[in-house]
Amino acid sequence: MTRIVMGPFNRVEGDLEVTLDTARGKVRAAYVNAPLYRGFEQILQGKEPMDALTLAPRICGICSVSQSVAAASALADAMGLDTPENGRLATNLILANENVADHFTHFYLFFMPDFARECYRGRAWFPAVEKRFKAMSGEAASEAAAARAAFLRLMGYLAGKWPHTLSIQPGGSARSVDEAEKTRLRVLLRQFRHYLENSLFGAPLEAVAALDSARALDNWRGEGATGGSDFALFLQAADDLKLERYGRATDRFMSYGNYPLAEGRMFPPGVWHGGLAALDIQAITEDISYSWMGGAPAQLPPAEGVTLPQADKEAAYTWCKAPRLDGEVVETGALARQVVDGHPLIRDLVAANGGNVRNRVIARMLEIARVQLAMEDWAQSLKPGAPFCHHGSMPAEAHGVGLVEAARGSLGHWLHVYKGRILNYQIISPTTWNFSPRDGQGMPGALEQALVGTPVTQGDDDPVLVQHIVRSFDPCMVCTVH
Repeated sequence: MTRIVMGPFNRVEGDLEVTLDTARGKVRAAYVNAPLYRGFEQILQGKEPMDALTLAPRICGICSVSQSVAAASALADAMGLDTPENGRLATNLILANENVADHFTHFYLFFMPDFARECYRGRAWFPAVEKRFKAMSGEAASEAAAARAAFLRLMGYLAGKWPHTLSIQPGGSARSVDEAEKTRLRVLLRQFRHYLENSLFGAPLEAVAALDSARALDNWRGEGATGGSDFALFLQAADDLKLERYGRATDRFMSYGNYPLAEGRMFPPGVWHGGLAALDIQAITEDISYSWMGGAPAQLPPAEGVTLPQADKEAAYTWCKAPRLDGEVVETGALARQVVDGHPLIRDLVAANGGNVRNRVIARMLEIARVQLAMEDWAQSLKPGAPFCHHGSMPAEAHGVGLVEAARGSLGHWLHVYKGRILNYQIISPTTWNFSPRDGQGMPGALEQALVGTPVTQGDDDPVLVQHIVRSFDPCMVCTVH
């Protein structure tokens, strides 16, 4: 048995370390460590409830809007406050702006550069990948960064600034939109669509969203419909490397649902494990058996959770808790959202080979297309002059839950107000679900399971296939150790 310690990983928000036990050229066991504790749950204790709108987004500079929406939703739940139509649309647009930008950034700057490594020189697709994605010299990085910056101007119109906007409130959005700004929003979305259709996909967004099977995806690329796009380049590399064989975890997928509509949500909540089941958030618990946490029973529901660091805890190996749904490990993220939603392409891919590196990236790309189309409709539906926010008051004692889907998956905030102050505030981020340690039953988390069986060449202390698997989950460690 040989042990490899990989970390810290570059191109990851926060610190990440992965320990691999290998034998006979394969990973036999994996242990994922989030080594930097930050303690936002303790910081929030004793504060005025509305302070969560300022403090919680500081958890992360990449997905701060997701934290804002989760905090505002928990406060609204505690206050019994609803949201006007304009507030719903504006919040959806702000959150979607961040989520799509995250997927876009992950693909261009975090994930694809690994395919330009020297170990792949000699592959038929390598020259094109090197030209587009090689770190520091690839042409795609500067192009994508400019497109992303222009796209995020939408955040300025709707939220004032990014990250850490204060426009998102329990009752909607504090920032109204006039007719001129509505027109600017539509222009920005049209410009970003142009980049997506000409560079990322090489095809209309409607055609991408309409792909309904693995065969349709293969035919679409094989017929040249993608026009030599960046997505097609990924598919070529992924198929050559057989990435559909690697990174499979539990094949149990969870989504809290996202983007409220007049009725229901664009992406509904649910659990998929060979079939669709309703999501019971009361079945969520956090296990601290292998976390550097103490002062509480090993398992508690998040509403009763305790965050008390215990850095010298025996057998623990990470600051990350181990959330479980009805005692089971689940995977969350774009792949989970799309399979729960029932998109036929993702259902077909998952039926064939479950969750894996290739399928996770495809789901992200599909989600970019689908959400961009929805954003265009939401921007058109804004009604300048109508209310954007409702107001209310916080009871002296209340409980609230805020559930949202960040780019990386399911994010939940659990709030308990007592005598007008925050008595307890617990957060489970998407990477906490995906990068959790073992629980009290010895069950590894999703990434820990996904790494088992990965081929590792003797003497290779930085196996690129492990990098692909880890990055396929798009980790954000600062959220995990909030």
